[in-house]
Amino acid sequence: MKTLPLFPLNTVLFPGGLLPLRIFETRYLDMVRGCLRDDSGFVVVAIEPPAEGEEPPSESDPTVGFHAVGTETRIIDWDQRSDGLLGILAKGAQRQRIHNPRRGDDGLWLGEVEPLDEWPAVSLPVDYASLAGLLERLLDQLGTPWSHLERHLDDSAWVAGRLAELLPVDLAIKQSLLESDDPIDRLERLRAAMLAQSSP
Repeated sequence: MKTLPLFPLNTVLFPGGLLPLRIFETRYLDMVRGCLRDDSGFVVVAIEPPAEGEEPPSESDPTVGFHAVGTETRIIDWDQRSDGLLGILAKGAQRQRIHNPRRGDDGLWLGEVEPLDEWPAVSLPVDYASLAGLLERLLDQLGTPWSHLERHLDDSAWVAGRLAELLPVDLAIKQSLLESDDPIDRLERLRAAMLAQSSP
């Protein structure tokens, strides 16, 4: 198993998805420099929810807990923003199971990672065509960089991943979808979550 930096966030990134980030903490600036220098990646992993009655954890909290499955991510673009912060555009590559996470002296989390099986392309059933249509409209409305994504609207896994990233679905549901190996099940659970949110 290889060792990669871990980036705990209040989000879930799926393989093939895009994630713009503003980098300002020293530990993550160093991580980005290392990734660009070595042509390597890092793992975006969702922060675990707080216990009942506790405040949601901060992404900058060095003791934050996180899930055991995340997505290895590659930096595909970067720029120096007008506010002085470093902006990067990351793209999800492959799901990884995290083993033996440890925090370095600089506060950066590292973990040994085990690649999980890649999702095969599964044709989108006609019953879920409306979800593909919704996704297409969302991508058009969001503009750059999402509007420039190569679209695979006939692929169940791709449609489910993009919708899970973009829709305001509970983080725990998104994490369970990332860990699921059944793309049709992911589509069905997304549709159920959307219907539940729209119910009075």
